[in-house]
Amino acid sequence: MSYKIQKAAVLGSGVMGSGIAAHLANIGIPTLLLDIVPREVTKEEEAKGLTLEHPAVRNRFATSAVQKLLKHKPAPLTSKKNLALITAGNLEDDLEKLKDVDWVIEVVVENLDIKKNLFERVDSVRKPGTIISSNTSGISVNAMAEGLSEDFQKHFLGTHFFNPPRYLKLLEVIPTQQTSPEVVSFMKTFAEDVLGKGVVIGKDTPNFVANRIGTYGLLITLREMLNRGYSVGEVDSVTGTLIGRAKSATFRTLDVVGLDTFLHVAQTVYDQTTGDEQKVFQVPELMKKLVENGWLGAKSGQGFFLKKGKEILEIDPATLEYVPVKKLQTPSIEMAKQTKGLPNKVKTLVYANDRTGELLWNIFAPTLIYSAEMIGVIADSIVEIDNAMKWGFGWSQGPFEMWDAIGVKQSVEKMEAEGREVPGFIKEFLSQGFESFYTELDGDLAYYNGSEYVKVPVNEKVIDLKRYKKKQGVLKSNSGASLIDLGDGVALLEFHSKSNAIGLDIIQMLNFAIDEVEANYKGLVIGNQGKNFCVGANLGMILMEAQDDNIFELDYTIRAFQKAMRRVKYSKKPVVAAPFGMTLGGGAEVCLPAAHIQASSETYMGLVEVGVGLIPGGGGNLALYEKFLKGLPNGVEVDYQAIANKVFETVAMANVSASGEEARDNNFLNFADGISVNPDHLIYEAKQAVLALSDAGYIAPVPKKVKVVGAPGYATLLLGSQGMFQSGFISEHDLKIAKKLAYVIAGGLVPYGTEVTEEYLLNLEREAFLQLVADPKSQARMQNMLIKGKPLRN
Repeated sequence: MSYKIQKAAVLGSGVMGSGIAAHLANIGIPTLLLDIVPREVTKEEEAKGLTLEHPAVRNRFATSAVQKLLKHKPAPLTSKKNLALITAGNLEDDLEKLKDVDWVIEVVVENLDIKKNLFERVDSVRKPGTIISSNTSGISVNAMAEGLSEDFQKHFLGTHFFNPPRYLKLLEVIPTQQTSPEVVSFMKTFAEDVLGKGVVIGKDTPNFVANRIGTYGLLITLREMLNRGYSVGEVDSVTGTLIGRAKSATFRTLDVVGLDTFLHVAQTVYDQTTGDEQKVFQVPELMKKLVENGWLGAKSGQGFFLKKGKEILEIDPATLEYVPVKKLQTPSIEMAKQTKGLPNKVKTLVYANDRTGELLWNIFAPTLIYSAEMIGVIADSIVEIDNAMKWGFGWSQGPFEMWDAIGVKQSVEKMEAEGREVPGFIKEFLSQGFESFYTELDGDLAYYNGSEYVKVPVNEKVIDLKRYKKKQGVLKSNSGASLIDLGDGVALLEFHSKSNAIGLDIIQMLNFAIDEVEANYKGLVIGNQGKNFCVGANLGMILMEAQDDNIFELDYTIRAFQKAMRRVKYSKKPVVAAPFGMTLGGGAEVCLPAAHIQASSETYMGLVEVGVGLIPGGGGNLALYEKFLKGLPNGVEVDYQAIANKVFETVAMANVSASGEEARDNNFLNFADGISVNPDHLIYEAKQAVLALSDAGYIAPVPKKVKVVGAPGYATLLLGSQGMFQSGFISEHDLKIAKKLAYVIAGGLVPYGTEVTEEYLLNLEREAFLQLVADPKSQARMQNMLIKGKPLRN
């Protein structure tokens, strides 16, 4: 049977249920959100004369959850427009509608009887072949399906999303003994390709994979703190980014999750385990006391931490008083900061003979042993366990990757010397002469599967550039960028300067790439797999040249950048930009002239130069203006002033999109540009876009003149800015920047509707940029951004 999911239903509209509904709406799937019928009317409903029979009252829970989606932070929706795809209803009046959906996701309260009762009702109305899943975080999926129809059981499984569903990559898929293998296979592919998730197939055990290991690690850390007299702040200072974990480290993470929620998760495992394992899942009295006091973390305003004014305080476990936050300061921390590469940093810290080393070793050793004991229990391979921790808990390295980093042999010797019991799986591994869980086979990543190394299975749409370059080599490289042959006649230009900031090295490689592609390839992808696509031009270099009065040098650089962007636009072969993450200033300017943009769903794009006292200098103003014009239907009367106003507002306010979808709303992307939901598939999908353009007989655009609003438009653009200046909202220098920007967007003081060349507009932009860069007040803004990382209002 072939499966398709075109319409879905989410049962339960709490934070998780509404978040899953939002994620489905973000990818274009119409979704029904149902919840229980309220038992009583509110005062507001009563005042309106509504009764319990009124649809507005009966749908209240789901309707309210949908409205709250617009207020949640971080935003569950990639665009407010997606709200239209969610229909609110209730589990009594609208249950029949489930016969029209292809996937039903249950997200009600964690109670087996309630879930079973709901599934019996769902089974009575669903059409055969409908996939049903539960978002439970720990209740047995086999137990839920007991006694239901054969077709239900065949199409039922656990799909455990992590919160918030839009941002967290992990989806644990938990089949039952009856789940059809075709359904599991379909859901894995659908989740990766359509939902954009990283899928881990887990077993039906308490808390499944990530929460089982994560909860264990958190409880070990909590015990270590209490037994050895560390403070909350000291533990968090070394269990976060220092060891490649989330910035929120240990106790800030617990505060965010909610101590009551964590208590429930730990209890689930405690109730279903025995012996030494059960002892670990017994929550210490300290946490029980905090929950009793109602100190549940972020949602109640205090937990392990308390924010008092601007100061953050930590709890003293002995007195339950809040005291100033302490941090660990040891020689190993300083050594680790000087050490290159996360594996080496972790190794330095774990074996250090100081308080940091002792703390981390006593957290790592039991967690690694426990992870090894769980192979075959919670998941079939080390890859599943590693991926679950990376995708669900934000660890940079999974337990077995971490074990490789600190040295398996060395660590096991230390564990055994301390009397720790090392699992047979590890002893067998070492006795066979193996020393690392991961290795390479034919240039691909391979893992130890219990007897030998086998290749890690990878979705064909995942292109790992680091590994790809190692295997295939590079065509040409300099300090800022590399040109790579992606196969099938497509080349890729990869940025790898610091923060992927654009300097002359990247411009030089871009020119070489266009030459090479025009001669020998079907097209070019501009993309990379850094932390962000590109945070803009090299601000430090610009400031240095400006302070040295090297305006001639800057003029040369800006001309070179503008010229390179024109080459992107008019290349004989299609150029596809693949932005993701921060795509700011020059990063946006690289994308705008491309034949096609294939953006990641999480793309934060904007022309932000005004924040450092400048205006876009690489053709961004013109490119955005043209992107607006390009989006208009033919034969429609064009209001050039309205477009100029919108471009001016976007650039002057340094508006940055909060998603790829919002970048489309802001006209950085147009209707033909693509959005990749799975970031791991971005390069592959950008490559497919190049091939599609090439196969369609791509013809490069021809330079055309551009209609501008001229002198009257310039005056209109400045009206708002002058009003804000007179009211004291913006400074004199802000007004100066606004005037320069307005002059460029208006096309100077020519008559309205004048057609000008692109070169003319680029010259205006470059002159304005150079005048501002020479201004001491703009230089002060640049300096402030470089030193403090935030804008200066001078």
